[in-house]
Amino acid sequence: MRGRDGVLHGLAQRHPVDRDAFGAGSWLPFGVLGIWAAFPFGMWFFLGVEGVPLAAEETRDPARTLPRAMAWSLGILLLLALVTFVTATGARGAAAIADVGDPLVRALQPHGEPTTASRIVNYAGLAGLVASFFSLIYAGSRQLFALSRAGYLPRVLSLTNRRKVPYLGLVVPGALGFTLAAATGDGARMLNVAVFGATISYALMALSHVVLRWREPRLRSPYRTPGGAVTSSLALALACSALVATFVIDPKAALIALGVYGVALVYFACYSRHRLVASAPEEEFAALAETEAALARD
Repeated sequence: MRGRDGVLHGLAQRHPVDRDAFGAGSWLPFGVLGIWAAFPFGMWFFLGVEGVPLAAEETRDPARTLPRAMAWSLGILLLLALVTFVTATGARGAAAIADVGDPLVRALQPHGEPTTASRIVNYAGLAGLVASFFSLIYAGSRQLFALSRAGYLPRVLSLTNRRKVPYLGLVVPGALGFTLAAATGDGARMLNVAVFGATISYALMALSHVVLRWREPRLRSPYRTPGGAVTSSLALALACSALVATFVIDPKAALIALGVYGVALVYFACYSRHRLVASAPEEEFAALAETEAALARD
């Protein structure tokens, strides 16, 4: 009887169905638009995993290890996302956790009081949140380093210390993020701004891969994308859908992100495009490796 009561309680906690929404029903109370509006939130389960390849220059065998790292990272994130979604909504119902910032913790508090399980999950989540901050700062520093070295950003950001660490690339984005978080106090909007920026980068990366496969079909690559241009085309369509969804749920966040991109474009058009490095170090290394391979064959 207790299990039956739990199931009935979960059913009672469902959102009321919006009869005016297209495709609305007991499983989709807000219809198709509800799925679309959830795109930016769903992306946060996987946001930042694209930072794994940015460790390529510090990896001994990137062609072999980075694809494995990406596959393991995505697999673990997918498992955790499914566990969070199923357990949180199954334990308390969608309506009970719709407006909370820690749905899995709240799902483990049936009477609103902290339990041993909810405390463990809460502490584990905080540790994971700190780890994600560090990983994003690390990935951002390597991206700033590469862009600065190629001339797209001020050259000072590519300075390294005696341990060959781009210290300004670490300090500058960390300080900027901390300042914005402290000044605005609106974490939800900042997250939406980040999602909007990420969707633009995802769309551009997918589009770049499609164009590259079309223009250079025989270009040698140590890693082949499963599905090739078809997979990238699907990713491009999904990224564009998430991009538009950000305007649906938070237009101000989307406009802020567009403003940042606009400033970056003006900076490139007026300053950095005249100071680009003709041959980036990674291109020179690739040319040297190709020459050495040709000499070895001869």
